[in-house]
Amino acid sequence: MNDAVRLRKTLEGVPAYKPGKPAAPVEGVTAYKISSNENPNPPLPSVLAVVAEAAESMNRYPDMAVTRLTSALAERFEVPTTHIATGTGSVGVLAQLINITCEPGDEVIYAWRSFEAYPIVVALAGATSVQVPLDADAAHDLPAMAAAVTDRTRLILVCTPNNPTGPHVTDAALRQFLESVPHDVLVVVDEAYLEFNTAADAPDALAIYREFPNVAVLRTFSKAYGLAGLRVGYAIAREEVATALRKAATPFGVSDLAERAAVASLEAYDELEVRVKALVDERERVLTVLREQGWPVPDTEANFVWLPLGEDTLDFAAACQERGLTVRPFPGEGVRVSIGETEANTRLIEVAGEFRNR
Repeated sequence: MNDAVRLRKTLEGVPAYKPGKPAAPVEGVTAYKISSNENPNPPLPSVLAVVAEAAESMNRYPDMAVTRLTSALAERFEVPTTHIATGTGSVGVLAQLINITCEPGDEVIYAWRSFEAYPIVVALAGATSVQVPLDADAAHDLPAMAAAVTDRTRLILVCTPNNPTGPHVTDAALRQFLESVPHDVLVVVDEAYLEFNTAADAPDALAIYREFPNVAVLRTFSKAYGLAGLRVGYAIAREEVATALRKAATPFGVSDLAERAAVASLEAYDELEVRVKALVDERERVLTVLREQGWPVPDTEANFVWLPLGEDTLDFAAACQERGLTVRPFPGEGVRVSIGETEANTRLIEVAGEFRNR
């Protein structure tokens, strides 16, 4: 007699998400976790005060409609409240996007390598991933992605800047791509690292969403806003899509603490922007020195850099670990390194130089 519980066959093909490991202690040095693209700065005092106040009522359910944050986002971006849907981080909204567009066997197109959660949420829905290789510059190959569209394509994900490699998609290239995509295919512009993108030719995603009805813009409070631990993200899309996203959301998924912190962070963005600019400056410093050392680091408009190490990936990650730096290796491909505290960034440069000159 077989007493094993029957689980979905789909699970056999679902890859496991590999989170950035916490910093491991190393004697004599301060250990740094630069593997998860977190904002290294602590929350602003004004945001902490709001969260502390909200904690006094955490015995109550949150507002399921996330009314205050929805209204604040609508006002900030000058869009109707009916065009906004929230969720537990942008990855939570991503799962909702898959659920509202895909039946088993439908196809989802995205660049690869890109955000590690993409193949997971697609597989869980019983849909099929169509992974289009990045180009020689570790950027999206949009013409190849357009060529991959079939009558089974229901969703296309465009991660800009791309995680984990860093390059962005230009406004002109994205518009040209959208002109070639069937209008009944939803295209998601995933802008988790939007605030770090300083490129003059970066997409104006909100203008594009207003022009193309089949575009949804996906964003998060986890990165620049520094609320990774509270899990709140959102999408801006036409009313039909946003309404469906709210139907697919986990009831009460966005906590009251997360909602209040997000609203407070929007109100304090001038302060947060100073921190973002400092991280961008550090990114440019790290990028410049790594290239001077001879590393073929691709352009990056995010809060991380990508080292295409190939077979040396795990050795480099181990060398970093020995010096108290936890980075994010992708075996056989490369290492993604978040821009963290100044000392962590400087130590990374030292380790990279030593490794390069072995």
